[in-house]
Amino acid sequence: MATPASRPLSQTTCGSLLQELQKIWDEIGENDSERDKMLLQLEQECLDIYKRKVEQTRKYKADLHKVLAETEAEFANLVSSLGEHKSFSREKGMLKEQISAMKPVLDELKAKKEDRVKELSEIQLQINYISSEITGSGHSENGVDQLLNWCDLSARMVGKMKSRLEDLQTEKSLRLQKVDSYLKSIHELSVSMSISFKETVAGVHPSLCTPGEGRSKSISNETLAKLTGVIYSLKQEKSLRLQKLQSLGSMLVELWNLMDMPSEEQQKFSHVVRLTSLSVDDVNGKDCLSQNVIDQTEMEAERLNIMKASKLKELVMKRQDMLEEMYRGVHMEVDSETSRGTLISLIESGSVDISDLLASMDAQIARAKEEALSRKEILDKLEKWRFASTEENWLEDYERDDNRFTPVRGAHKNLKRAEKARILVSKIPSMVESLTAKVKAWEAEKGIPFLYDKEPVLKTLEEYNVRRQEREEEKRRAREQKRLQEQLTTEKEAIFGSKPSIKRPLGPSNNNGNSQAGTPMGRRVATPARIGMSSGKERRESVRVAAMTPINFVALAKDDSATKG
Repeated sequence: MATPASRPLSQTTCGSLLQELQKIWDEIGENDSERDKMLLQLEQECLDIYKRKVEQTRKYKADLHKVLAETEAEFANLVSSLGEHKSFSREKGMLKEQISAMKPVLDELKAKKEDRVKELSEIQLQINYISSEITGSGHSENGVDQLLNWCDLSARMVGKMKSRLEDLQTEKSLRLQKVDSYLKSIHELSVSMSISFKETVAGVHPSLCTPGEGRSKSISNETLAKLTGVIYSLKQEKSLRLQKLQSLGSMLVELWNLMDMPSEEQQKFSHVVRLTSLSVDDVNGKDCLSQNVIDQTEMEAERLNIMKASKLKELVMKRQDMLEEMYRGVHMEVDSETSRGTLISLIESGSVDISDLLASMDAQIARAKEEALSRKEILDKLEKWRFASTEENWLEDYERDDNRFTPVRGAHKNLKRAEKARILVSKIPSMVESLTAKVKAWEAEKGIPFLYDKEPVLKTLEEYNVRRQEREEEKRRAREQKRLQEQLTTEKEAIFGSKPSIKRPLGPSNNNGNSQAGTPMGRRVATPARIGMSSGKERRESVRVAAMTPINFVALAKDDSATKG
């Protein structure tokens, strides 16, 4: 609704104005030509105003078309960059209506673009930060500036950037773990060798010794490479120190063994000796490979080397005593005086290294142990045979004793010993046979005779076999002689009658015919094995002897002498 002030102006028209102009002209007295001229001028001015207005309106229309086209283009660009699948079809209608219809959609896309740019900017910042940590370069904002000019702001790009960020974060995590692992290894190596851990890692990167204070540990390629180099150099140093201490430890053990050092002295450097059996990876004790430990061990080794020279002669003699004792223990020949004289001459002349001499004697002792071990089985069998031979000799003496059955103190013990001795003696032939086979096999393997207290064992066994056969032959002849004597006595008694004998108490009858002599027969004769030896052959021999004896044979004198005996 128009206001009162504007109503008269709106009611004024061109016709009324023209009438008022005509009235004024009449009052002035203008002529027609001037009036026509002025009216023509007014018409031209009105036409110019209309033209300008039309031109301005046409330009405005063109501007609206341009705005609409730009709006559509911007819409298409936003949809494309955001990866949206929206479309906008131009509807029929006024230009302003079309522009107004597109404005909300365009504003929505612009807001979405801003959010997407912000999200991608934050992701890019993190990517740039982690990338700079990995490469070791300074942080840069150029990536964010470039992001604002990117055409691809789609969700696919967001996912791609997030995936890249996750990859970088994973790599950063792995690098941090690797750095921590390297630092742990450096710390262990530093502790074992008593090296300053902080000074070592500070030389790699300051952030490694003071990771706080608003900065994280360096994970750059350069830092990892330097840490790897430090670990390698520390491991090399650790290996060299361990080798040195192992060599010194072995030297200490050798010197202790040479000089029979007391355990109290050895205990001071037991931690060094323990290193000799460990590998590089097993050595992690605090200060166990420090330079101080190496220096102390070197000083101790030097001190023991000085002491060694004065004790080596005593050690050599102890080795010789041990060697001789081993030889005597297995009944081997040893020339003690000559060996000791040779050793003393070598030591006093200084022509031989005492350590080499001790090593040589240790080798001799080792060979002596092997020799003793190879002789052990034979020596055991030999001792059993010697014991059995001793029991055999005792048994022979015991059986020759006519008073062995006399009831005296200890007689029952002798009877038991005799029974055991007979069992043992019965095994002697198999003992000798087995021992002979063992000795021959040993001599065939070694190529030398088996000596026992300087005597060849085979020769001793052969001599024993010969003596045993001789004793057996003597026993056989004695039995034969006794059998003949008993047979002659029986024949004489058959011819001349038996002599009256002293009446004896009733008891078990004796079938051997020895009761006529009035003396108990020997135990060997009464043994079933001994009795069994008078076989049918002996009976045939007795018949033959009886047949050869003349009928008028008189042997009274012999019989009397036998009776007196």
